[in-house]
Formats: sequence, structure tokens, C-alpha cells
Amino acid sequence: MRGGYAVGAFNISNLETLLAIREAAEEEKSPVIIAVSPASMKYAGLVYLEGMVKTAARSAPVPMSLHLDHGKDIETVLKCIEAGFTSVMIDGSDLNFFENIALTNQVVALAHPRGISVEAELGKISGIEESTVEGKKAILTDPSAAEEFVQETDIDALAVAIGTSHGAYKFKGEPQLDFERLKAIHEKVGVPLVLHGASSVPPSIVDRAIKYGAELGGARGIPEEQIREAVSMGITKVNIDTDLRLAFTAAVREFLRSSPKEFDPRDILGSAKQTMREVVKSKMRLLGSSGKVQPGT
Repeated sequence: MRGGYAVGAFNISNLETLLAIREAAEEEKSPVIIAVSPASMKYAGLVYLEGMVKTAARSAPVPMSLHLDHGKDIETVLKCIEAGFTSVMIDGSDLNFFENIALTNQVVALAHPRGISVEAELGKISGIEESTVEGKKAILTDPSAAEEFVQETDIDALAVAIGTSHGAYKFKGEPQLDFERLKAIHEKVGVPLVLHGASSVPPSIVDRAIKYGAELGGARGIPEEQIREAVSMGITKVNIDTDLRLAFTAAVREFLRSSPKEFDPRDILGSAKQTMREVVKSKMRLLGSSGKVQPGT
């Protein structure tokens, strides 16, 4: 918040993605948040994911934290707290305002005594959120409600809905974030603000994937200039998942098509790791976090 930049929260579900993020953070001298969703935990196992991240963090020359992304219930949050996560998100955006406050307060009561920060969400972000597709229009965050929500919950960060969308197919028309709404929220709320559904869906990555067989026609994301503007207006954490999935897909498709005799998973997945690393590095530069970690700090 003081430096006027944002930290990327990058979702993982396997080792290669984690290594790509960790290597990028070291090269860019950037702090980084490793995010794990309930679906990722179901796929890879909580014990494996938290073990990998803790191992990476111990040797990392930059600040690295482990974050629960879109936790929906107390049971999931408690498992992550007990596993040593440094922050948890409780997503009560499906509930009404007062039910969201009540659920969030339960999580704050569990997390804060252990020194764990809590992120909550107010408003509803459209698109793909894990396996659920929201067909209705997003409910944008009301600035006055955001002020009351933060006062009533004592959360550490607030995810806001200002027109972003989950997944690779974010818009039918021209994308446009509601910057006036963001400005009003920033003026009323004193905690860090979080942007979900902000993958830019880089055309170069999409074109590369399509070239080698992917069917991604119509995929589009948030223009980078709008993400940069949102950061300048108070966004301090930006979640990124879809762009890493697209990078992984493009690299693996290209490798298998170009090297049909290769069958070593290390080579196949190594190509994906390299591409994801470059995407993460570009995101850190976009968010302004590159170079923020100096030797000895």
C-alpha cells in the first residue's frame, strides 16, 4: 500500500507451477503469494501442496506466503490454518450481507490469534470460479457496504468486484473495469484491496496454444493497461490462475507436437515450467513488485 504496487497471488496445483513461480520471484526480486484453492487440494492433496510450498519458501531469497484461495467453509479454513498457511480467504460472496459478515467473523476469530491474516470477498465476480459457471451478471461491490463490512469484521484484505471475471472467456463486448467504483471503495476502506478474475489472457499465449491444437477461440482477458490502472488506484493483491493454465497448455502442446519421439515427463513439463516462469515474471513487472526485495531485507 505504501509503495503503490501489487503482489501477485499465483495459483498452483503441481510442482512445476510452484517452481516456475519461485524461480520467477527470485529472478525479479519480487515478493510473492502462493495460492491454493479447495479444488487444487482435492487434486494434489493438502499435505503435498503445503509441504512443497514450505520447502520452496525456506530457501527463497524473497518473501513468500501460502494462501488459501476461495475457501467456502469453516472446515476448509481450519484445515489450512492447522497446516500452517499464512493467510486464508473466506469467500462468503454467495451469502447475503449479514451472513457473509457472520461467517467472516468466525474465520477471523480462528485465524487472528494464530497470526494468520484473513481475506474476504464482498460482491460477486462472474465467470468461472473453479468448476462453477455463473451465468448471471456479477454483483459489483458497493463502497458504503464495503466500509461497513470491514468495520464489522476486522479483516486484513478485501476482494472487490469491479467488473473482472474468472476464466479465459471474460467478455463478449469491450472489457471495462469500474474505476470510479474502485476509487470510492479505496477512499472508504483502509485495508488492502484484492482483484480476482484479473488474468489478461495474453493473445500470444492463446495463439500459440491454438497453433498446436487448442480450441480457445474467443478467449480474452483484462487489458494490461486496466490492471496497471487498478493497481495505481489501490489494488495491492492480484490473483492469477488462468494465464498460468494457458501457458502450461501452450507449452505442452507445442513440445509434444514438435518432439513426437520424446516421452520423458521432465522434458515435457520442463517446457511448461519455462513458459509459466516467463508469464509470472511479466506479471510481476506489470504489478510493479519487481525489484522490491533488496539484498539483506
